[in-house]
Amino acid sequence: MPLPNVLTDLRADPRFMENVAVWRTIPARAACHADFPKQLHPHLRQALAARGISQLYTHQAQAVEQALQGKNFVVVTPTASGKTLCYNLPVLHSLLNDSAARALYLFPTKALAQDQLAELGRFRQEIGQLIDREAEPLQFPNFSVSTYDGDTPSAQRAKIRKESRLILSNPDMLHTGILPYHTTWADFFANLRHVVIDEIHIYRGVFGSHVANVLRRLQRICAFYGSRPHFVCTSATIANPQELAQGLIEQPVTLINQNGAPSGEKHILLYNPPCYDPERGLRRAATLEARELAARTVLGGVQTIVFGRSRSATELLLTYLRERILRAPQYLQPEKASDAEEAQAAIRTSVRGYRGGYLPQERREIEAGLRRGDVRAVVATNALELGIDIGQLQAAILCGYPGSIASTWQQMGRSGRTQEAALAILVATSGVLDQYIIQHSEFIFDHSPERAIINADNLMLLVDQLRCAAFELPFAPGERFSRCAFTSDILALLCEQGDLQKHGGRYFWSGEGYPAQQVSLRSAGGERVVIEAVFAPVGGIIRREVIGEVDRPSALHLLHEGAVYLHQGRSYLVEEIDLAGNLATVRPVEVDFYTSVGAETTIEILAQQRQSATPSATVGCGALLVQSQVVNFRRIKRVTHENLGVEPLDYPPQLLETDGYWFCVSEQTQNMLMAAGQWMDARNDYGPNWQEQRKRVRARDGYRCALCGTPEAANRQHDVHHVVPFRTFGYIPGYNENYREANRLENLQLLCRSCHQRVEAGVRTRGGLDGLAYTLHHLASLYLMCDRSDLGVSVERADAPHGGDKSEKTDVETEQVQEAQLPTIYIYERIAAGLGFSRQLFELHERLLAGAYELIRACPCRYGCPGCVGPVLENEQAMLETKKLTLALLEALRGRSSAIEAGSVASDSTASGLADEVDFFG
Repeated sequence: MPLPNVLTDLRADPRFMENVAVWRTIPARAACHADFPKQLHPHLRQALAARGISQLYTHQAQAVEQALQGKNFVVVTPTASGKTLCYNLPVLHSLLNDSAARALYLFPTKALAQDQLAELGRFRQEIGQLIDREAEPLQFPNFSVSTYDGDTPSAQRAKIRKESRLILSNPDMLHTGILPYHTTWADFFANLRHVVIDEIHIYRGVFGSHVANVLRRLQRICAFYGSRPHFVCTSATIANPQELAQGLIEQPVTLINQNGAPSGEKHILLYNPPCYDPERGLRRAATLEARELAARTVLGGVQTIVFGRSRSATELLLTYLRERILRAPQYLQPEKASDAEEAQAAIRTSVRGYRGGYLPQERREIEAGLRRGDVRAVVATNALELGIDIGQLQAAILCGYPGSIASTWQQMGRSGRTQEAALAILVATSGVLDQYIIQHSEFIFDHSPERAIINADNLMLLVDQLRCAAFELPFAPGERFSRCAFTSDILALLCEQGDLQKHGGRYFWSGEGYPAQQVSLRSAGGERVVIEAVFAPVGGIIRREVIGEVDRPSALHLLHEGAVYLHQGRSYLVEEIDLAGNLATVRPVEVDFYTSVGAETTIEILAQQRQSATPSATVGCGALLVQSQVVNFRRIKRVTHENLGVEPLDYPPQLLETDGYWFCVSEQTQNMLMAAGQWMDARNDYGPNWQEQRKRVRARDGYRCALCGTPEAANRQHDVHHVVPFRTFGYIPGYNENYREANRLENLQLLCRSCHQRVEAGVRTRGGLDGLAYTLHHLASLYLMCDRSDLGVSVERADAPHGGDKSEKTDVETEQVQEAQLPTIYIYERIAAGLGFSRQLFELHERLLAGAYELIRACPCRYGCPGCVGPVLENEQAMLETKKLTLALLEALRGRSSAIEAGSVASDSTASGLADEVDFFG
């Protein structure tokens, strides 16, 4: 076998082994079997016997028993453990025993549905042959299985609705293409016995909350037609699979998690690319390391899958891997040109890519090539993460942490789907989560900390889903759609808006069109901004094409004028955005940079739901009003991340009422850090001579902006800017007079607001609050099993002592100093009304601080890097020791003040790495 040779070769390579953080060998395990349940239909037992299956695995037998008793359950076992039999057997049993019975399978992807269609077709064929041999009349003449999704031809849909007894679909199609047309499915819903929901860990956050409402609508329609189906769920390993399943279907669910399937020996490696610049924290790119490792396994004869974290990364890795294999000795120096061409063609055939955007026929061809062994390597996105049958791969290489422990195991589980040995390597980037996982391998090998959270009663989602439900069936008096008591309130609101009409106590749909078509399951709120691309004229005709859409809250961040929008690996320049018309106009461009916005955020606490206090901090969670305003954007060169310029933006602020978690640093902690010289996070008090120096600068610069020459307006003075940031001088009122050096006239210049914003973006300094906020923002997504973009973070600094200026951007003659406020870090949910993340973060507060401290202290960089507290400035004059300040703050927050008072905060100071592509200003 080639894999043992590859493993031996890796162990003998000292360069490779010095970067292996963990090499864990999971021993092979034998199967645990159980007999078929006695009541299982004999044709199913005979069909399995024909495959050489005389017994079930214990978890399969338990699942079938539960289903035959009419109970709901969720199966949580590893990849390739035979979960499909857990639901196929009881469903087929029901279809065989009851000629009227129907079943519905919901998969998160079309590919999974196609995979199961083939498996069920095999069962149907085997059972049909058994019946023919026994000369019995065909007991299931209408036993047909069909997929019903967006790819199903319109001409076939009526026949499928009428004849198919088992429908394979997805939540999106159920939402928009089945439930709104339930009258054409009346017989199906009246006899629906089983609903299978595969891979439920996918249904979390906004998407999962929408899906829970779609399942409410499904059960409401079933009740209307007189049926009450049982639910079967499957999941990858998460901390709360039973809670998630019960939240999705709102019924009791039995947990089945004792795996009885066998497995071969598995080698799991966590690999951290070498750090080649300790001072700057530069680590070799994960893409290059993954390429080298994949080349070694492929050239060693091991069929391999490589996972990239995005479509662009996948295409890049595919190109890298093909080029690297072509440089192998067997392909070098061909005798003639035709040999080189044949080699290139062979590699293109045997090393393939796989991602969304490929045509279905091409994907099926690649899947078949993997099963046959013709394709020796595939570079894929998470489109191949789920349980599609792709043969007997022996190696999986993950280029970067996939974003969740569940996805990590799903991707690693794509190798070793037999009882033979397998290899899985996670190649870390230098991002916070990757480095944290490298340091805390127990998160992978022990109990998963991830909780999948949904909130089906989120008000924004519920309003949209009630529209959809009212369109499908009128609401009766007192009928409750949600677990909350405000269903009637929302229905009354929809009446006021004209969507519904009330007659005889019942609510009827009176709006226009089909509301489900206006509701995306991936976002909150119905409004979307459409992206229309305008292409260069061909033959005098300008072509326009809609290439995508984004939700309104994200529009100004992604589609502001001047933004570079990426779609299918192509760059588009945003020329105009019409928020009133929900339309953004873009044109294709060839550029080597991307854009990132700068925003100013202010937060107001509306209601505090929970609170706890210690001498070091006050922790809370509750309702927040978040006001965010996009003020500028930066052009950032790809790969090098060089700042190519900053441009101002002038858009109105956006308001969001949501939930958040926060903690305030106490005055006692601030004073302790200040005395130790470890506190740079107060709002700037520019010292006693500030007003006089400000007047001198304005007069010196002729009351005009020193950069663009714009004169001051009658009602607003320009800003006075510190060339070297004021905070870097370490002025502490009552402790020193460093303000004198900071406020030298040579260090001050008069700037208009627009120029000031551009200049400030290039000389940003980071203190302990900034570093801690950066780290917690990343770690929070790990514990919550959500995307980092689901959460926002904001830092509110303490008001300046002695009534100093809060901002140089404000007219000092009219500014009124507000009451002192404690410095606070907020982490808030980016969806109106929240989903419940904030309450979880409140409960996880101590664990988050401990995790942040361990991560930052273990990071070998000197000042900070994207792997711990975020990137720091390269300008030495403006350099703050962000890492040291953040560790000091964490020491204090965790009640470990002795080291701070002694002036020594633990900090390992060498280097860590920059991520492959990091937005330094995000």
